[in-house]
Amino acid sequence: MLESLLAVSGLVLLRDSVQWEGRSLLKALIKKSVLCGEQVHILGCEVSEEEFREGFDASINSQLVYLDLYRDPLNWSKTGEAFPGGLLGVLRAMRGKTDPRPVTIALDSLSWLLLHLPCTTLCQTLYALNYQDSSLGFHPECSLLPFMPYVLCPSPGDSSPVQQVRVLGLLHEELHGPGPVGALSSLAQSEVTLSGTAGQASAHILYRRPQQHPTVKTQWFSIRPDFSLDLQGGPPLASQPHPDPHIFQVDPTTHLTFNLHLSKKEKEAKDNLTLPFQFSSEKQQALLCPSLGQATSYIFYEPDVYDDLDQEDPDDDLDI
Repeated sequence: MLESLLAVSGLVLLRDSVQWEGRSLLKALIKKSVLCGEQVHILGCEVSEEEFREGFDASINSQLVYLDLYRDPLNWSKTGEAFPGGLLGVLRAMRGKTDPRPVTIALDSLSWLLLHLPCTTLCQTLYALNYQDSSLGFHPECSLLPFMPYVLCPSPGDSSPVQQVRVLGLLHEELHGPGPVGALSSLAQSEVTLSGTAGQASAHILYRRPQQHPTVKTQWFSIRPDFSLDLQGGPPLASQPHPDPHIFQVDPTTHLTFNLHLSKKEKEAKDNLTLPFQFSSEKQQALLCPSLGQATSYIFYEPDVYDDLDQEDPDDDLDI
């Protein structure tokens, strides 16, 4: 199921947490993309290039186009290639223009980009990145939507089709509020939320397909040292603790002041007991059909000194 993420284009959102990091899964998907013959561009922001490339063999590293923003994210040293369009220009430059192979762009990470770009700008950039083509450009005057000030329009005299790309975005969702996470989630064609149990990771995968209902699947997996995926069928079986025969088991009901269980005689006495609110046939006959010789009851009342017996003015004691 995880490998099927590479069969669709658009944004694939990898949501990790402190307990379950997602960079290893990102590198595993990158390796799978290279083995499938795709162009792979990496925008590295959080870790150095040496640390990110560690674990890949030479054949994989030679196919990766790495753009390092970790050492000098704002280009203060004025070295290397400068992008006049800023971070948006960096993302657009990662797109191959002449190579007809499919393109995979890995962003490590979207959380870093959210710290340097407004959420709306980042969402617009990701939307444009998915549908960017060499013959397309940003034209503010062609905007049709109030929340999308820049749309992609074909250059004059060019009718080349729009080629889509796949973007793998790593997001540390615990660092952001529900607004940015929800905005990026609405752009994603697939979402992978990492969790797990008993030391084994699981991926909760949400697929969105055009004109189809979203589907949800769960995949258990592990990642080998060479960043290849080991897919597994289900959760690991939890080991049951075996009691130690040398440890004396204490009965917690030994010193209670009441009994939790009834003996056989106590159960019989309980079953034969007639509760006050239960009417037996004898009690019903006694209440409904009193016998002729039954004594009649009377009520004798002696008025108190403060009792009001004046029926003409029953409220005269109120002193109104």
